[in-house]
Amino acid sequence: MTMKSVPALLSIEVLQKGYRNRQFTPQDVIAAIIHRAGQTQEKNIWILPPSLERIQPYLDQLMQKSPEEFPLWGIPFVVKDNIEVAGWPLSAACPDFTYIPEHHATVVERLIMAGAIPVGKSNLDQFATGLVGTRSPYGDTHNALRAELISGGSSSGSAVSVACGQAAFALGTDTAGSGRVPAALNHLIGYKPAVGAWPTKGVLPACRSIDCVTVFTHVLDDAERVDLAVRGLDREDPYSIDRPLQRGVMPGTFLLPAGSLQFYGPYAEQYEEAWNRKKKAIAELGVRVKEVDISLLEEAAALLYEGPLVAERWADLEDFVEKHTGSVFPVTETVLRSGSKPEFTAAALFKAQHRLAEIRRSIAAMLEGNVLVLPTCGGTWTREQVKANPIETNSKMGLYTNHCNLLDLSALAFPAGWAEAGLPFGITLFALPEEEANLVVASRILLQQEDRITVAVCGLHMRDMPLTHQMTGLGAVFLEEAVTAPKYELYKLQTEPPKPGLIRADQGGSSILVELWEMPSASFGAFTASIPAPLGIGRVELSDGRQVSGFLCEPYAALNAENISSFGGWREAALLG
Repeated sequence: MTMKSVPALLSIEVLQKGYRNRQFTPQDVIAAIIHRAGQTQEKNIWILPPSLERIQPYLDQLMQKSPEEFPLWGIPFVVKDNIEVAGWPLSAACPDFTYIPEHHATVVERLIMAGAIPVGKSNLDQFATGLVGTRSPYGDTHNALRAELISGGSSSGSAVSVACGQAAFALGTDTAGSGRVPAALNHLIGYKPAVGAWPTKGVLPACRSIDCVTVFTHVLDDAERVDLAVRGLDREDPYSIDRPLQRGVMPGTFLLPAGSLQFYGPYAEQYEEAWNRKKKAIAELGVRVKEVDISLLEEAAALLYEGPLVAERWADLEDFVEKHTGSVFPVTETVLRSGSKPEFTAAALFKAQHRLAEIRRSIAAMLEGNVLVLPTCGGTWTREQVKANPIETNSKMGLYTNHCNLLDLSALAFPAGWAEAGLPFGITLFALPEEEANLVVASRILLQQEDRITVAVCGLHMRDMPLTHQMTGLGAVFLEEAVTAPKYELYKLQTEPPKPGLIRADQGGSSILVELWEMPSASFGAFTASIPAPLGIGRVELSDGRQVSGFLCEPYAALNAENISSFGGWREAALLG
């Protein structure tokens, strides 16, 4: 086995097929994951990174189990570092808080019993207080597709680990959107079950009464398989509820928000255009669509962080914060202490709960038999913008997510096209807990619209080149040869091995031979995340006027590189040069 035979995109089906065909073993997969984690340290994905010493006991246990009897046999998964894994330190991204649990969280225990392998503990916004992925002493988690952008949080490392091929799935938590926002920003599925459906025993509380464990995956089937393994009552968990899934059916109506929505950040216009395209695509499906007033959702969301309900966060962490001066990030402490405001009296809390009950009843009547469709996020930010304005930018990220758990809704976030090259756009479907299975039925219909993406490659990913296996491993198929518009220059970069760099010329330029491949949309995020700087994905103009996604290079890389445009393409340069 060579490292490259382990697919770049890890999914349950791909891994199980590889195991059956003896293309690789669980040991090979773990070795690849450890290598990949080491190659992406700058992304700050991990608090407890993959280590063979820690993982080996689970590999040893696996050898005593039959793949036929254990549905997740050999499937690697990541655990957010506010969820307990026995014998592994839990820090919640606060080093002074660290302790070593004696037992697994219930969800972790059930996954291991199904044959899955925990590989490490992922970075997060400290104490799961944030939606941006920048509030950690272990560093900002970088977006998997564009490093200058936020990863989303608080389950930042969990999402990016999956996007970067370091797990088949990852556990996160979700109180106000932490299991959905990072999914949208990293081109993933983010599945948030109904409150209590997955036990939270062994999960460090954020808001104990509404916390949920969630999962990030590349494909919807994997989220379903994880749900099958972990759903069910835990009698030792006071917030666990027996909520079995019913048979899913097509929702009667797809509810869309009436009027215009709020978008924000440096790509607000692109996000709004992507949302309008998706609304139009839903209308063209032939399903019943109805526009509804969502102002009650906004009122419920405000109750979570602007009213006395925020005191629940302070209730669990007050003692630690008061006794450990300087241990908590300043912005995190500000958020936590907001729960101790004098005006948040017991009477104020009951008033908020009564109003929330009224809103919950109204929303339940609206959603019965239907699903609500919203953008997962109304935009995104650069990491620098969040550092400069940490409170407001974080607040904006929860605009379309904060209401969910307060109103006892189930949610499924998934990719819905691209705002621009390398900038994914996502939507979320919401349903009543007793109709949660309908989310999967509805999502499959909408995901079919995001089926495949055409990608232009100009170098080592071309047919019969050293990285062709990355294309085929992601399910890509060759379409045709093409040439770019005469607006580009091709450079031989000083890398090992040498790679081509396609750069759009300021003036003039040449036509460069490229290959067009068709790739599943679900694979595109993992493909983009695997591309090292100075290369990236952008829009490439072809000679016939088409514009497709394709490899482009940062102009600075040409300073010490050889211009090989005269050869007309990388293959020709390799043969003649």
